[in-house]
This record gives sequence, C-alpha cells and structure tokens, in this order.
Amino acid sequence: MSEEYWIISVPGKSVPRQSFDEICRATARDQLSVNYIFNIPDLKVGTLDSLVALSDDLARLDTYIEGVAKKLTQFFFHDILDDDRNRLAENLVVGPNGLDPIRYITEFQWDHAKYPTKQSLKNLAEIISKATTHIENELKLRSHSYNNVKQNLESFEKKQTGSLLTRNLNDIVKKEHFVLGSEYLKTLLVCVPKAFVNDWYTKYETLCAMIVPRTSELITQDQDYALFTVTLFQKTEDTFRHKCRENKFTVRDFTFNEQAFINERDKIRELETERQKLYANLVRWLKINFGEIFSASMHIKALRVFVESVLRYGLPVNFVAIIMHPTRKSTKRLRDILDQLFGYLDQSDRSRFDEPIDIPGVFSLQQEYYPYVYFKLDLDYIDMNKK
Repeated sequence: MSEEYWIISVPGKSVPRQSFDEICRATARDQLSVNYIFNIPDLKVGTLDSLVALSDDLARLDTYIEGVAKKLTQFFFHDILDDDRNRLAENLVVGPNGLDPIRYITEFQWDHAKYPTKQSLKNLAEIISKATTHIENELKLRSHSYNNVKQNLESFEKKQTGSLLTRNLNDIVKKEHFVLGSEYLKTLLVCVPKAFVNDWYTKYETLCAMIVPRTSELITQDQDYALFTVTLFQKTEDTFRHKCRENKFTVRDFTFNEQAFINERDKIRELETERQKLYANLVRWLKINFGEIFSASMHIKALRVFVESVLRYGLPVNFVAIIMHPTRKSTKRLRDILDQLFGYLDQSDRSRFDEPIDIPGVFSLQQEYYPYVYFKLDLDYIDMNKK
C-alpha cells in the first residue's frame, strides 16, 4: 500500500451509501484503493456569500494547522525522543481511545462536545483556530524552556570532556596537587603533548630559574596530552610560560578553588534534575496535544469538504464524503475510474488536465481541480521512516 490518502466527495443519491458502494465496486476490480466513509454531520449551511468567503479562510486555516502539527511532531521526534521511531509511534495517538492517526482517519467521528454542530461554520472554524494558536504558543514556550536547560547542561558537560588542553580540570585535580597559601610559591598545570613527555622530564627543571626541583607530578593523560604539575617561585611565572611555549608545552590558566568545583557539580545536578522534570512533562504534553492538533486538522478538513460540496453540488445538502487509500502505483488508474464515474459533473472538461486552477469559491489556493471535490491528506510528518 502507498502512504497516500485522499478525501473526496461526490453527489449523494436517493439510496444512502449508493455512491460509496459504486466507488467500492469500481475500485475493487483491480484493487485500486481501500475506501472508507468520511462521516460528516449535518452542519449549518448559512448563506452562499458566507460559504464563498469561508472557502478561502478554511484553506488557509488548514495549511496553518498542518504546519503546527508538523512543528510539534518534528520537535517531539528529534528533540525529545532522539529520533526513536518506535517511541514516537507509541505517543502519536488521537482521541480518548488512543487511536493511531490512520485508524482515527478511517474511523473518523465528529466531536460534538468540542465542536457543537449548532454553531455556525465560521464559529466552528474560529474555535479550532484559537485552540491551534494556543497550542502553537505553548509549544514555543515549552520548547524554548527545555532547549535552554538542555543547552546549558550540555555546555557544562562539554567542559568535563574533550582534550586536557581545553576541558575543565576541577574534577581532575585535587587539593594535595597544589602548594596553597604560600606568599612566594605557586603550582602550575602544564599540558605536554605525549610525544614530548620525555622532553618535559628532561627540561622542566631548567626552563628558567627558581623552579622547585622534583615537583613535577603526572596527574592524568588522555589520547594526546599528559597533565603535569610544577611548582616555582611566583616571580618567574611569566618567564616559565614563555619557555614552555618555545618547547610546545602549554600552561593551563587554572586556579584551584574547591568551592568552584562543588558549585559546578551542584549546578550540573540541578540542571539534570530540571531537564528530567521538563522532559517528563513535555512527553505528556506533546502526546496530548498531538492528538488535539491532529483531531483539529481532521475537523477542519471535514468543514472544507462540507463547504466545497455545498458550493459544488448545491442545495439541498446531499453528498457522500470518502477517505481513499490508493494502492501503490495505482493513482493514475484510480483517477481514470473516478473520471469515468463522475466526469459528467464537469461539462467544461477541465478534468482532463491535472493542472492547478483557481476558481473563487469553488476551489481556491491553486488546488488541483477535478469534477468531484478532492483533498490530499498530507501525512508525511507522522511517517518518520521517510527521510
């Protein structure tokens, strides 16, 4: 099966579901698609002028909601779940029964509690629009807070890793490595390339005057460098640093401060605790609000199908809305079948050309035009197997 889904509507007939059954028979012969009734309730029609105006508004709102849904899903997948497709699938659920998105689409039921059908079409659209804007604003705030904490934590953790030439040394050195509280002496930390360790042992006592003999101690080493201490008289520090540079030894700028190490360790723990708390809350919030935004998207599509069907087929309201799932590589043949069944609806013969056209109040925003009402469901953002 392909990952493509269509929503179409066609004129209804005197017998309920007759149009749906005709499509099912026509597509079943070559297994061109799997078809489902798209249940749209009786909605308030309003005036023709209001429908024409609403057509463009709903198209824009539909695009906006899909954009928010994509942002939410991408943030959930990449920033929160670290590209874990299995965990994403577990959390992308819709409705009180926790349906996966495809099942929610194919078993769609209008939510009368959230979107009372006694309201006008414009009011229903405004309810959905306000709810979507609220979710988008909250997503911005929550993602900003989480990423700030995450980046601060990563910044602290980065200081604890990397080369001895650049990393934080507070968690490596100890108090006993230093001469502390002396008016004249000072202990320095020197990074020596591992290829020059023998040179260090040979030269360090003679790099300049007033170096305390046999005070160099190897503290640790990594893949590239060894870290040594050396004690000398403070007044020779500048000369010593200069001589070290000449010999490819690097004196680290470091002052031993036990309290700074404790403060930094406590800050990392505090940030990690905060990150874990925000993470748990975000997973719950994203799971709930993905369901909300996906449901809102399908209700907007239901409104669009209703409005376009009334504009296309007239009153009294009598149409059948259908979700179609084309089988792989069958879309062209499926179009031909639908054209054979419903080409009579379009006397202008525009249906022969799959080119975007603009018919104000009938099909807007450069959507593809067919004799029947048609929308393509964009579900790429919930299929993270796609690159």
